[in-house]
Amino acid sequence: MSEDGNTPRREGRYEDGPKHHPLPEDTMPTGGVNAPVPVAAEATPAVDPRLIVRQEGVKGYIGEFKRRITSGELGSLPVILALIVIWAVFGSLNSSFLSAQNLSNLSQQIVGTGMIAIGVVFVLLLGEIDLSVGSVSGLCAAIFAVLDVTHGVNQWVAMLCALAGGAAVGLIQGFFFAKVGVPAFVVTLAGNLGWNGLMLQILGSSGTVNLSGKDNVSKLYTTIYGQQAAAYGVAVAGVALFLGSQLLDSRRRRAAGIPSRAPGDIALRTGALAVIAFLAAYTLNQYKGLPLALLIFLIFIVVLDFLLRRTSYGRQVFALGGNIEGARRAGINVPRIRISVFMICSTMAAVGGLFLAAQIQSASQTSGGGNLLMNSIAAAVIGGTSLFGGRGSTWSALLGALVIGSIQSGMNIEGLSNAIQFMITGLVLLAAVVIDSLARRTQKAAGRA
Repeated sequence: MSEDGNTPRREGRYEDGPKHHPLPEDTMPTGGVNAPVPVAAEATPAVDPRLIVRQEGVKGYIGEFKRRITSGELGSLPVILALIVIWAVFGSLNSSFLSAQNLSNLSQQIVGTGMIAIGVVFVLLLGEIDLSVGSVSGLCAAIFAVLDVTHGVNQWVAMLCALAGGAAVGLIQGFFFAKVGVPAFVVTLAGNLGWNGLMLQILGSSGTVNLSGKDNVSKLYTTIYGQQAAAYGVAVAGVALFLGSQLLDSRRRRAAGIPSRAPGDIALRTGALAVIAFLAAYTLNQYKGLPLALLIFLIFIVVLDFLLRRTSYGRQVFALGGNIEGARRAGINVPRIRISVFMICSTMAAVGGLFLAAQIQSASQTSGGGNLLMNSIAAAVIGGTSLFGGRGSTWSALLGALVIGSIQSGMNIEGLSNAIQFMITGLVLLAAVVIDSLARRTQKAAGRA
């Protein structure tokens, strides 16, 4: 798998190429100068970008940027530029948009949708889609609320039952997709209807179960660490973790005899992350402090990113999304990976559903409905995960959720209607898919897809 967690490239043996030997004199072609002479056809192999040594300094970054653009490896660049433009526009229209209070509230509000989007990323990496995540989130929220409030079950047991319910849904849908062969679109579309009906059945005639506000799920969402040391401590820990992973990766690459990042490059990347992390911590501390929900969201992103990028399981997921037949011939258990991915997706939908229930302090007939499904899928796609499979990252969920949440927050401040919000969000999603399609076409032209 590539270093940035994108589509795995086909590994090949780099040999010296075909050796040319002079023809013996008795086999030299006859017939004069016009006689055809056999010519060995040589093909220029594409160079694996992981073996390219980037020139140090500013010129090296410029050259690397040009190489990525020409080969269609845009990564997170489009969504980062879009986020900057969105913040600049709304910040110029109303100064309260970039206030510490609004940004802090935004960081909490995106958690529920962002959690669901993380699971969607896993399914998209296979080149598939899950249309049931909205209903699953509502179902699991209803399971927790009914067990906790109506039946008085221990709160942690109720939470585990809700998460287990999400995993069971993924197991069922993954089985029909991977073993029976029903298309994922059809399986999850049926699930979207079926799980919504089950949620209504669990909620009963009242249709709404209000949370007490003192339950563990509500506390996970509403708790904010007011001490400034908390936000700054998380920033220090994040930067240190990133620096350690970069140094470890560089040492492993040198030990393997392949190019590694220069110390100056690592220092620059770490410094850029430190600026972003401490600026975010400073902004949060200007209001109330570090929201626990945001911290949990970041932990899920980091852990699942490690699962995708640093484990054999993650490499198998990317391989399956890049070339299913090649993955099967390589000995990968395709049904097992597919089922596990759908289980991860539904479990993350359950986590997101719990946070969304804590946000509105209830589980009702509208839980998991509305535009939640579209926003969750849009967040993953807008964040940079390819609809064609094999390329994406859990960080896509964070970036995409920030884009969608920023659009909604800015328009609410400006007093614009939901109709305008939907249209603009749809245009942003369309732009993300167009960029993804163009990037894939460029990669094919460059022999990289």
